[in-house]
Amino acid sequence: MRAFCRDCFWQGEDAPRRCPDCASPRVLAHPELGQLAIAHMDCDAFYASVEKRDRPELLDQAVIVGGGKRGVVTTCCYIARIKGVRSAMPMYKALKACPEAVVIAPDFTKYRHESKRILGMAAELTPLIQNLSLDEAWMDLSGTDRLHGAPPAITLARLQARIEAETGLTVSIGLAVNKFLAKVASELDKPRGFSVIGHEARAFLAPRPVRILPGVGPAMVASLEKAGYRTVGDLARTDVKVLAERWGAHGIRLSELAHGRDYRPVNPNEARKGISCETTFNDDLAAVADLEDRLAPLCERVAQQARKGGVAGRVVTLKLRTTDFRIVTRRRTLPVATQTARTLFKVGRELLAREATGQAWRLVGIGLADLVDADLAAGDFFADGERKALASERSVDAIRARFGAAAVTSGRIMKTKAAEEDD
Repeated sequence: MRAFCRDCFWQGEDAPRRCPDCASPRVLAHPELGQLAIAHMDCDAFYASVEKRDRPELLDQAVIVGGGKRGVVTTCCYIARIKGVRSAMPMYKALKACPEAVVIAPDFTKYRHESKRILGMAAELTPLIQNLSLDEAWMDLSGTDRLHGAPPAITLARLQARIEAETGLTVSIGLAVNKFLAKVASELDKPRGFSVIGHEARAFLAPRPVRILPGVGPAMVASLEKAGYRTVGDLARTDVKVLAERWGAHGIRLSELAHGRDYRPVNPNEARKGISCETTFNDDLAAVADLEDRLAPLCERVAQQARKGGVAGRVVTLKLRTTDFRIVTRRRTLPVATQTARTLFKVGRELLAREATGQAWRLVGIGLADLVDADLAAGDFFADGERKALASERSVDAIRARFGAAAVTSGRIMKTKAAEEDD
């Protein structure tokens, strides 16, 4: 099989302009189509698409999902993207670019439900699924041809059609020989896309900017461009020893990626790198007490996620954003791992005290990193006050699970909620 129809799933060796069975123009062709098995599935403008599905009157309107007047864009629909709106953009800039947009506060309970439905369909096809977030995942369908009666490409196209039919949402799929190329491919033809990258990977990557490579953020882009590496091809043409001397192991990784090589397996059990939560204030805050009031509920949410996920963290990370959008982060490694709000807040307060010296801030966040399995680390971190705090917080988890999230709260959190209502 070198071609197939994405509408009726006709298969063939040639690549006609239209499907010979149903006349659809959505015929996908590639010489390696029947051989590739690593895929990246990405929901199209996921949060915004869920909101549009649930509110049909918004179908032809620009929709932004995000915080209030002081918040940032969580995601937006493709109409808003055409106007220049992007994820993480300050809301005032987004509304300046697209003043007619409808702004909707995110509903993560609803998004998690839809994510579970979509990933559940994918799990019926292969156990080798590695989630990146609520709206994207890698899949390895190697060896599933006999099970599903079709090559992985056809199986994925059927999954794509099923998701749209049963949820009203669309996904884009990238198919390739490895995870890196599959993720790149999934971005090529959004929305409702299905793209393939095979033996042509190096030629395809060569003219692309270095920022397309995973792990290459703005600072690394600046470093690479200063050294004369503007495109992926520039890196591919450079001896790996030169890159290793300049950037160590990361330089070797960049060389591999520039050649289209990625040996990471699709690993369903790969540990999360961290858990975090943040909030943007309606008005800038400078007083330590006010910042602590906003920090406290974030600590509870992160700790609850850690307990629910069965993990504990050895590193606490505090995040602050200045009024001019500069991000400040501070980290502290703990002597023992934690999954309690008590410890998170204690360390977060200490880190905050060093930064909150009168300057105004527009955002605060807290996170846990260097995660470990809670059961395996039980003898390490369930000690002294931590043990008592954990028992107490687990009791609160049980009460909230039975009677609702508002059933138990702390005085500090009640004070914070009152302040937010006043805003």
